[in-house]
Amino acid sequence: MSEVQRVRRRTGFARLVALLAALALVAVACGGDDGGNGGTAGGDDDRTTTTEDLGEPVRGGSIVVGLEAETNSWLPGEYAGANSGQTVALTFYDPLIQRDEDGVLRPYLAESIEENDDLTEWTLRLRGGIKFHDGTDLNAQVLKTIFDEYLKAEGATTAGTLATVTEMRVDDDLTVTYLLSEPNAAFPDILQGTIGWPFSVEAARAAGADAGSRPVGTGPFKFERWTRDDQLVVVRNEDYWREGLPYLDRITFRPIPDEDTRVQSLFSGDLDAMQSLRGSAIKQVMERDGYTAHLSTENLTGASIFNTLVPPLDDVRIRRAFAMSLQADDVAAVLGDDGLVDETTQWFSTDSPWWSQRVADAYPSYDPDGATQLVEEYKNDPERSDGKAVGEPVTFEYQCPPDPSLIEIAQLVQGAGATIGLEINLAQVEQAAHIQDGINGEYEVNCWRVGSQDDPATTLGNAFDDPETQILNFTNFTHPEIDRLVDELKRTADFDERYELVEQIGLIINEHVPVSFGVGTPTMVGVRNAVKNVPGWTFPDGTRGNGHPSAIARFVEVWLEE
Repeated sequence: MSEVQRVRRRTGFARLVALLAALALVAVACGGDDGGNGGTAGGDDDRTTTTEDLGEPVRGGSIVVGLEAETNSWLPGEYAGANSGQTVALTFYDPLIQRDEDGVLRPYLAESIEENDDLTEWTLRLRGGIKFHDGTDLNAQVLKTIFDEYLKAEGATTAGTLATVTEMRVDDDLTVTYLLSEPNAAFPDILQGTIGWPFSVEAARAAGADAGSRPVGTGPFKFERWTRDDQLVVVRNEDYWREGLPYLDRITFRPIPDEDTRVQSLFSGDLDAMQSLRGSAIKQVMERDGYTAHLSTENLTGASIFNTLVPPLDDVRIRRAFAMSLQADDVAAVLGDDGLVDETTQWFSTDSPWWSQRVADAYPSYDPDGATQLVEEYKNDPERSDGKAVGEPVTFEYQCPPDPSLIEIAQLVQGAGATIGLEINLAQVEQAAHIQDGINGEYEVNCWRVGSQDDPATTLGNAFDDPETQILNFTNFTHPEIDRLVDELKRTADFDERYELVEQIGLIINEHVPVSFGVGTPTMVGVRNAVKNVPGWTFPDGTRGNGHPSAIARFVEVWLEE
């Protein structure tokens, strides 16, 4: 059998303790009692760190990594990547903030972050002496220029998330303050993503329209070249600010959308490592001698999302009928996820502190007869939203990438729809375009993933904020009560109060069904056994990081032992 590594979830009590500590909103400081906003990231005292004797790190060597998908651009403000994109970006960018193994946010490229009393100002201090790959300095003015000219620019992919951040103030050469128009207890969450990936402004300006193809960060590796849809190469940053890191000389990333091809490329030696979010592929690596499956089953679920502005998906009867037509066990079996994950009924998995039995009970259960009745009711409604005559078929398009298991899922959806009177047409779109269609709202129903390790105020706020300004509202669904509840969620750090607010939001979601949930998503970074220490990245003070959530790997402390 192959060596298998699981990220085990914290017990409910231990996770709650970590969460409450995070929500205390004390100052974040390197080497001290770090605080921040808690999330649902995994890890506990008996978490398996490895099933092999790692030995001493080895310097040198090159690896090839197979990715799930290509990414549109590497420039924050243009970037719209997914798990694969983050894996690549975190080689040449360093994040300001990251989560540790307990899910607590800690400074990484930043030195500290602290808030004012009413949570409307967040002051961040950078580490000193850090340079970008082009030799220019990382300082407060660079952060402000990035904020003003790239992240807040009209049409930027980050503008919606920063809508309530009115200004960035430079306090001194290494310190900035984010000024918010309203309280937000979850603000540091956004600094672990694209918004918190500083880049060289001078290099971006020099590259002009090509800046997204020539990233220059402060990370452990330097960008060398990118041939879109073929490969992206990074090489060791010899002047990295974390002395002695990284260990590898070179990493080549190859987008290979087909799961079976990616797995076979690993087994044939064309790849040294690969990411997967598909159970069938994960099981192959788990069962193969000579390979390690670094497995995580965190807060992520497969789902179908509805464009709620487009008929007939603008009618809750059709959305509810769709959800009632599918059995989670069938979905898991098609994906090969059976035995690895559970059914999902809400934004949060059963091991999340935010999971609610009330919300689970409110989710539309499998009921093909009831679903048929809803479809017939819509079909015979003289005011049906699609403008068709009474009795005309109810039709829409279901879009997925051309992955074999996703094609099977689409066929399962189509067959289940036919049994309740829906005519579902299938469309295959390459993953990068699939993501962009979701961002642009150019779809009817998409196979998708939802869930996050972020604070629920961030996750739910992004998912259901005004779609005119928030590109992460893929469903275009809004509700005034959700807006009010998210606002309250941002104003309190009390766990019990927050739990009740999150539960109320979950009940509204399951009443209006903008999302049809499926089963949890198992994720894996699979490697040859010679590739060591995938889960073992640390913070500059030695604190252990959160490993490889959602198959997002950090290669800063990975080495190759041949």
